[in-house]
Amino acid sequence: MGGDHGLPVTLPAAVKFAQEHPDTHCLLVGDQTRIEAQLRALPQIGRDWFTIVHTDEVVDMDDSVEVALRRKRKSSMRLAAQAVKDDKADACISAGNTGAWVAISRYVLKTLDGISRPAIATSIPNQNGGATIMLDLGANVDCSAEHLLQFAMLGTALASIVDGREQPTVGLLNIGEEVIKGNEVVKQAAELLRNSGLNFYGNVEGDDLCLGTVDVMVCDGFVGNVVLKSLEGLAKMVAKMLREEFTRDMLSMMAGAVAKPVLTRLGGRVDNRQYNGAALLGLRGVVIKSHGSADALAFGYALQRARDAVNNGLLEGTTRAIERIQESLQQAQIDQQLPLPTGTEPTS
Repeated sequence: MGGDHGLPVTLPAAVKFAQEHPDTHCLLVGDQTRIEAQLRALPQIGRDWFTIVHTDEVVDMDDSVEVALRRKRKSSMRLAAQAVKDDKADACISAGNTGAWVAISRYVLKTLDGISRPAIATSIPNQNGGATIMLDLGANVDCSAEHLLQFAMLGTALASIVDGREQPTVGLLNIGEEVIKGNEVVKQAAELLRNSGLNFYGNVEGDDLCLGTVDVMVCDGFVGNVVLKSLEGLAKMVAKMLREEFTRDMLSMMAGAVAKPVLTRLGGRVDNRQYNGAALLGLRGVVIKSHGSADALAFGYALQRARDAVNNGLLEGTTRAIERIQESLQQAQIDQQLPLPTGTEPTS
């Protein structure tokens, strides 16, 4: 029900997804009357593909977290997360209010042992032909050094599970590579990471994201969200400028026709829609956040992300990886006779 466009985007994407993956069943959580009306307008619908879970409460894009949690206890977001908790669904996804989705998912599903806050993570393509996992992208605006360490643990787990990287390198986003750079939180986080047992590369700068310098890049949600939106805006600006230049005059149009195959391939590589669908890591369930402005193609990729996460055992793998990292972290701290960071003690 959420996002900038709602049902005209989410339902066509769900129908196409169901056609492509007949082994996957979708729960459509929202206003049944509106959902059924939208489905009737779409051709070739197999009603056994879907189960509609009715509710007339919806979290609006401008609702506060308090309203979403306390006043709308039967919202589509709440029921979707509850379906995962009750083992009625393997994953849940929303394009709606990010703050509300994070708060509701955390409240309903709870965090993994040793993780105090979930983080939004996604893969961003780099010039090496691969992708860099970046987190947090907006779930946590204010973070402590311990939170950044936990994000590094989650990103390392994700890179190991999804990308098969044995010892993913972790970089801490900063205003410079030097140890003395950054605010106090970043400096403290760097010290924790150096003594964590993780494969910590060191401080990295903004350009390292596209260069592919590290496998995992860690920052707080304020910085991460600004970086992500800036990249999306840059891609749109470059695409617009290219169209303008190749239509400026007849000679430019001829050059554009010759270059069209190359431009088409380039557009496919940098199209941010194919990277839509960020995982909310650190929860006891698979939760995916779609971009609010996603069209049907982009939302379809987010649905695919959810399916892949389940098939790859993201939740189980993350839990095991976090346990191993915590054990290594504990041993590293013991060897160096350093106190364990708050919130990272293994839980029996």
